[in-house]
Amino acid sequence: MTTDLKLGWHIGYWGRSMPVGVPETLKMIEALGYDSVFTAESWGSDAISPLAWWGAGTTKLRLATNIVQISARTPTATAMAAITMDHLSGGRFCLGLGVSGPQVVEGWYGQRFNKPLARTREYVDIIRKVLKREERLSNAGPEYPIPARDGLGLGKALNVMTHPVRADLPIFLGAEGPKNVALAAEIADGWFPIFYAPRHEGMYAQHLAEGFARPGARRTPDDFEILAMATTFIDDDIEAAYNRARPTIALYVGGMGAQEMNFHADVFRRLGYEEAVDTIQNLFLNGKQAEAIAAVPKEMVDEICLVGPAAKIRDDLAAWKESKVTTLIIGGSPDTLRTMAELVYG
Repeated sequence: MTTDLKLGWHIGYWGRSMPVGVPETLKMIEALGYDSVFTAESWGSDAISPLAWWGAGTTKLRLATNIVQISARTPTATAMAAITMDHLSGGRFCLGLGVSGPQVVEGWYGQRFNKPLARTREYVDIIRKVLKREERLSNAGPEYPIPARDGLGLGKALNVMTHPVRADLPIFLGAEGPKNVALAAEIADGWFPIFYAPRHEGMYAQHLAEGFARPGARRTPDDFEILAMATTFIDDDIEAAYNRARPTIALYVGGMGAQEMNFHADVFRRLGYEEAVDTIQNLFLNGKQAEAIAAVPKEMVDEICLVGPAAKIRDDLAAWKESKVTTLIIGGSPDTLRTMAELVYG
């Protein structure tokens, strides 16, 4: 049971241009007692540059990525960025990583989406070697051999020049599938579930337990962070609130991945919404986006979102406070962020 649920603000990634009012909002949420702020990347703005720029105006907030995409950078480049960010922030940076999906990895980054579990394990292991700075870096591979194979043969093992602020800088993993969730519990300091249903925690429990039980697991259930996103729309018109939440769910379930491989849709299938998922996918992939959005049931929204009047959200928050979630990550306007601070901390 979580007795001290923390709040985080997810700025997210940009649309056509950067969001406005971010520095002012950061000052506000820091004063309200928020724990953290998060940036993201897909195929537009990157996650690290905005966090460095905006984070310079903060003093207490943890600065975290949710998520840096593994295929976008070599593990040593990511380690260098993490070390740099931790120095700039005075030890407040948290590195959130994820593999994304085959459409983005192969279609945008031009990388193969093969062996995501093995690549994640090796990627994190290399970053931890860099952070520990115990010896010159080498890695046998097979995914990220260092020094490189089949090159000129002139590469030599190096040690990072800049000494890390923290050898144990927190690394969080975004994970949805059972095997990925178990891997996060085994090798990471925390887990980003993109869709978390607090009333169905048992669905995740066995996968987390599997990871914690593996030899050499980094954390235990008592010191492992679960940082869950809850889309939040506060509106006295409850139907309007549901309608604001539906497009995002329809996009992830119907359009963020191929029909034969959509990790987001699989989460809702495991929650028992197989029929709704099939309907949403068929409509979305056949160009009927408006109908796909309308097909998202209210129950599906309430599983993972906080929507409606403040009084309803206060009641719905009970499930989150009773859950194993350590940080509730929300987006929204300054008014929404302010109200959520009152509901969670008040």
